[in-house]
Amino acid sequence: MGGIFGVVSSANCIKTLFYGTDYHSHLGTEHAGMAVLGPQGFYKTVHSVSQVQFKSRFIDEYKKMDGFFGIGAIDDDTPQPLIFRSRFGVYAVAAVGLINNKNQLVNELLKEGANFGERAGGDINNAEVVSCLINRGDNIVEGIASMRAVIEGSICAVVMTSEGIYAARDKFGRFPLAIGKSKNPQDQSYVVATEASSFENLGYELTQFLGPGEIVLLTTDGVKPVKPAGTEKKICSFLWIYTGYPSSSYEGISVEGARERCGAYLAKRDNIQADFVSGVPDSGVGHALGYAMASGIPYRRALVKYTPGYGRSYTPPAQEIRDLVATMKLCAVREVINGNRIIICDDSIVRGTQLKNLTIKKLWDNGAKEIHVRPACPPLMFPCIYTSSTRTTGELACRKAIRALEGKEIEHPSEYLDHHSEKHAKMIDWIRRDLNVTSLKYLAIDDMIAAIGLPADQLCLHCWLGK
Repeated sequence: MGGIFGVVSSANCIKTLFYGTDYHSHLGTEHAGMAVLGPQGFYKTVHSVSQVQFKSRFIDEYKKMDGFFGIGAIDDDTPQPLIFRSRFGVYAVAAVGLINNKNQLVNELLKEGANFGERAGGDINNAEVVSCLINRGDNIVEGIASMRAVIEGSICAVVMTSEGIYAARDKFGRFPLAIGKSKNPQDQSYVVATEASSFENLGYELTQFLGPGEIVLLTTDGVKPVKPAGTEKKICSFLWIYTGYPSSSYEGISVEGARERCGAYLAKRDNIQADFVSGVPDSGVGHALGYAMASGIPYRRALVKYTPGYGRSYTPPAQEIRDLVATMKLCAVREVINGNRIIICDDSIVRGTQLKNLTIKKLWDNGAKEIHVRPACPPLMFPCIYTSSTRTTGELACRKAIRALEGKEIEHPSEYLDHHSEKHAKMIDWIRRDLNVTSLKYLAIDDMIAAIGLPADQLCLHCWLGK
C-alpha cells in the first residue's frame, strides 16, 4: 500500500519528518525517502529499505538535513519523493496507490512532450506520472484534481511547494489522510499522514481526516481547504482487518477495536471446544483477543514474533522473500502448543502458502492436538485493483479451490460468494484439506461490516464481491 507523511513548521521540521515517515514502515518494505525545503532550497534523499530498516538507512543523512517543510514516503513500488521544476515553480511530490491505466497515460503524456527519467524496477515511476499529470492543470490544485480524474485506480498525494504542503486524498477516500496540529503552543506546526497513529509520540493531536477527494494546503498559519470533499466514500475495509497499525483509527473507528469485534463475531458463530485461542502475530492478535473475550476460552501465545529483525511478511513483492520472512520471524512455543486443541485466528487467508507451509506446520510439529483456523474476514475472491498487494486472481486460495472443484477458471464465481450455498461449503472444505487443519470457518461479510462499524456503501468490498 505505502504511506506518506508531511510536516510544515516554523522551526526545523526534520526530526518530526524522520520519525513520522518511519511510523509508516509497516506499509512498505522496498523504497523510502524524504524531501525538505529549507534555507538551501529543495533537497531529497531516497534509498532502498529492502535490506535495512528505515531509521538505520537514513540516520546519517537525517543528522545533516534541515528545513521548515518536509514530506516523506515508504512504499513497495515507487522510489520517492521526487523533485520537479515546472511552470508552477519547483515542487516535491510523493504519491501512494495504484495507476491501472499507467501505460495509456504515459503514451498520452509522451505525445504531449513529456519526458520520463525516473525508473522503479524498470517501470516508469508513479510519482513522475502523477507530477506530469498535475502539470497539465492551470495551477497545482486544478492539476491534482485533473490528475485524479484520469487515473483508473487510487492515488493519495502530498505536494510540497514554497507555499506549504498540498495534501490530497484519493477521489473515493479508499485510503486515509489525517491532519494533526502541534500540541506545543509555541510551535506553529501541522502534519499530514496516512497513519494518524504517528501523531501522538511526535507531539501532535489529530484534528481531522480528509474526506474523499478533498485537497487542503498546510502552512504554518493553519490548514486551508482548497477543494471540498466529494460525497461518495469507499474506504478500504482491509485497513481495519490487516493493513492498519493497531493504535491507528480511520474515520474515527479504532483498528484494534474493529479487530476485537471481528474476533467476537467469529466466536458467536462458533461452537468449537478448544483449550485456548491464539493469534498469528501481529495483525491476528487483536482478532484472537476478541474471540477469547467473547467465547470465554483463554488466550495464549502459541506463536511469538521475533520483532527485532523482521517486518511484515505480506508486503514484500517476491513470494520467496515473503516466505523467508514468515519462516524466520514466527517462533513456536512448544510448551504452550503440545497436546492442546488450538483456535488460531489470522487476519485473512490470501494465498494460503504461508499459513499452510509455515504457521500450521509449526503448530503440528510442536504437538498440536487439533488446529481450528478462523480468518477474520470472508474468503478473498478478487485481487485488489487499488494497491499492488495481490496482482492476479490465480494467486488467491479461494480461486485455487474453485479451479480444482470446477476444473476450469470462472470469471465471476457468484455461487461461491453466498456463504450459505453448497458450493461455498465445498470451497471452504477444499481449502481446509489443503491447509491440513481440523476445521476452517471464515467471518461472514455482514459480520465484518458490522465489526468495522461503517455503512456497507461507504466501504470498499471489492476483494470479496468484485465490485
